[in-house]
Amino acid sequence: MFGLENKVILVTGGNRGIGAAIVAKLEEVGAVVGYTYRSSPGPAGKLPLKADVTDIDDMERVISQVEDELGPIYGVVANAGITQDALLSRMTKAQWDAVIGTNLTGVYNTIRPLAPLMYERKEGAMVFVSSVVGEQGNIGQANYAATKAGLIGMAKTLGLEGARYGVRANVVAPGFTETDMVKAIPDPVKEKILKTIPLRRFATEEEIAWGAAFLLSPTLAGYITGTVLSINGGRHT
Repeated sequence: MFGLENKVILVTGGNRGIGAAIVAKLEEVGAVVGYTYRSSPGPAGKLPLKADVTDIDDMERVISQVEDELGPIYGVVANAGITQDALLSRMTKAQWDAVIGTNLTGVYNTIRPLAPLMYERKEGAMVFVSSVVGEQGNIGQANYAATKAGLIGMAKTLGLEGARYGVRANVVAPGFTETDMVKAIPDPVKEKILKTIPLRRFATEEEIAWGAAFLLSPTLAGYITGTVLSINGGRHT
């Protein structure tokens, strides 16, 4: 149904959380998955590769290795990301640079060497993992929000640039999701957050993974590009 059987997908930050769920879901629908990690590999995936997305030379190595060992890369999920929260009036330049470098420049470092390969083959799909924070903002996360909003602009632009080559670019924007980070939030705070979500629950990691798999699918989403899939339980304001 997904049309991803035996297609090679690269996932950045695929060792835990939403990234690991995406890797597992893609394998479930028949894809062959290589993924990057910073510290330790995850439980799934055909080819785990330790890499630093802030280093374009490292990402060129990753792309070459995936293509050499698994075959031509059909799709990519740019998921690697970090947070370093502070009010902007107190945020250090180092905090700003670290988040921009990983979350936004890291995607450039991934796509820059990969896009020409996809364009030459005249097929491919890119999915960028943004966030509800990129759509709405959030106190104490100016750096993170800027990167996640930037990914939306990047995907819309790449949707236009890649269209003539048959290469699509889209965004999945998760709302609050049952990751380890959210599970650690104190219960009273969780209750306040849940009141802002019309469906009155958090997303599961698997639900976000289904969204990424859908956007990668040439059969289900072949006419979708430059679009944001917001998986947030109706929390649009």
